This record gives sequence, structure tokens and C-alpha cells, in this order.
Amino acid sequence: MHISSLDTPALLVDLDKTEANLDRAANYVRSHGLLLRPHTKTHKSPLIARMQLDRGAAGLTVAKVGEAEVIARDGVPNLLLAYPVWGDAKWHRLVEVAKRLPVTVALDSAEAASGLSRHAQRAGITLGILVEADLGMRRCGLPPGEGLVRLAQAISAMGGLRLEGLMFYPGHINLAAEAGEQQLETLRSELRAVIESFRTSGLPTDVVSGGSTPTLFQSHTIEGITEIRPGTYVFNDRTQVAAGACTWQDCAVTVLVTVVSTPRPDAAVIDGGSKTFTSDPLRPGGDGCFGRVVEMPSARFHKMNEEHGLLDLREHAGPPPRIGQRLRIIPNHVCVTVNMHETARGLRGETVQQSWPVAGRGKLQ
Repeated sequence: MHISSLDTPALLVDLDKTEANLDRAANYVRSHGLLLRPHTKTHKSPLIARMQLDRGAAGLTVAKVGEAEVIARDGVPNLLLAYPVWGDAKWHRLVEVAKRLPVTVALDSAEAASGLSRHAQRAGITLGILVEADLGMRRCGLPPGEGLVRLAQAISAMGGLRLEGLMFYPGHINLAAEAGEQQLETLRSELRAVIESFRTSGLPTDVVSGGSTPTLFQSHTIEGITEIRPGTYVFNDRTQVAAGACTWQDCAVTVLVTVVSTPRPDAAVIDGGSKTFTSDPLRPGGDGCFGRVVEMPSARFHKMNEEHGLLDLREHAGPPPRIGQRLRIIPNHVCVTVNMHETARGLRGETVQQSWPVAGRGKLQ
């Protein structure tokens, strides 16, 4: 099928670029003795997960139990659920997944660990546990210090759980920003201290799990890290370009849209709005736009309603778009954009080579 046969809006995946992104990360970790446990939050697809595993990924990462249920197919060696699971319903479902393949959970509270312990013992299984440390992200995780060590010690005494090490997420680090290198150096120092505190206390550090797409290729400079969990690297997006993590040529996902109205010479309306693209602003250095129009980079995709996307053409020097013309847009944040679409179309050039359901979309529980 030629791309011209697709109805719009359509989620397009350039397979050549995707494979190049996967190969680049796989070669990097192999050359530096690291493990790659990619986060599936970006692609939400067992098919792409298989491509990652075929390139040597040691396992896969998910955020929600629903994602684990989708991704835990035959041949998946193990899963890391990098999110503090809470509640009997979720604990029960997670244990059912863990009956089929090894599962490790990251958490930052004795309360969450206790619930997992109860359900794991009832099912006669053992769950791996990583204690999450906050090394600057200021989201989940305990700060370095006695509280982190005490939590790890408490988990070590709980039945049905096996403490394997610790996890952190350096999502606050933007190496393109002036403070980026200093943030990375601070993280290195804090991680060394956390690892030393674990070892001094007789706690395991077999797994030290970190990584993000912006810091992916600096991971070998972080002493003690054993594995990384990048997610966005598989497709990349406008935010990753702004962060210096990739180039426009590395952006594998675009959304194909159609111009449906040209009400003024300096404006055009496309058939994709806030139900097609994420409304996440560009980070860092937000410019008020929601994506990059590949064919018209100087056009500003500056406004969205539910089904309408508005392009400001005042800075566009070329011919104005025509009604019926098709455009491709690189989204600000590809993870959220993918989650809005039921089907992905894999392209080689202008040919739709394959299609697949976005099986993990909407798996919020």
C-alpha cells in the first residue's frame, strides 16, 4: 500500500529510522558493558518490543500492570515495573503476570512492599524489588540517606520479595542546557554515595538501574550503573531534538494529516487536534508550538482544539498549503501521541509495509 492510500490522521513509523535508533543503542550498551532494559511506554507494542529483544535487550520495562499484561508475551525474559504499584486488585494481577515470567518492581515505601509481599507469598512466588532513589528528579524515590537504607533493610526481611538493588531516573537532566553537565556530575556523586551506603550495610547492588533518552549515551560515565531504561530513543521527537539527544533525521514517528481549511492567507487548518497530538509543551525552551511540520518547518503549529490543528503561516515563505494537501508532523512528545492512536503504520520510503495495533494504549491501571 502506498502512503497516499491512508486516511488521516495516521500514525506513521519510519522503520528504517526506528531500526537505526535501536541498533545505535544496542551497539552502545554492548560496547560499554551495560544492560539495556528499554521502557515500552513509548511504542506500547509487543512487535517493537520484539525488535528490541532481538537486538540484545536484557528485558523490558513498563509503568503499569496493564502494560505488563500486554507486553508479557512468549519469549519475553523478564519485566521491570518501574512504578510503585498500589492496591489489592493491581497486586493480584501483577502476581498473575509473575507466575509466567520473572518480574521486578521498583518502589519507595514499606507500604507498597508489604502489599506485594502478602500477595507474592500467597501465590508462592518471589518478586524482585528495586528501591527507588531520588537523585534530582523530585518525583518518586527517597533521597539518599538513612531512610533509603532503612527501607531496603525492611524489604530484605519481607517474605516473597528479593531485594536486587536500586533504581533512579535522571529525567531532570538536560545536557543541552547550561546546567546539564553539572546536574550529571551531581548525580554521579550522589549515586556513588548511595551505592556505598548499600554496600556498607550489606545490601545488594547487583542491579543499579538508571538511564533516560537524553542521557543515554553518557550512561557509561555514571559509575556503578548496571542497566539503563531509555524509552523515547526508539522513535525520538521534537523534545529530544531540543535536548540535543538526536537530530531531525532520527525522528522515526510523524503524524500524517490533511489540510481541511485555508480560511485566511496566513492560516491553515489540519484534521488533527488535541485528540491526535499531545498538548505537552516543548521542553526545554517552549515555543508555544505542538509539533514540527516536516514540509513547512517555518509554519507554526500553534493552536489546537479537539479535532482542529491551526497552522500560522506568517513566517512561511513558500507556497501556501492547499486544501487536501497532506503534511507530516513530528510531535513534541511521541509517547503521549502514540497512546492516542489505535494503529501504527510502518513505512519503508512511501510504502506502508506493515500495520500493527498500539496494544498498550490506554492501559492506565
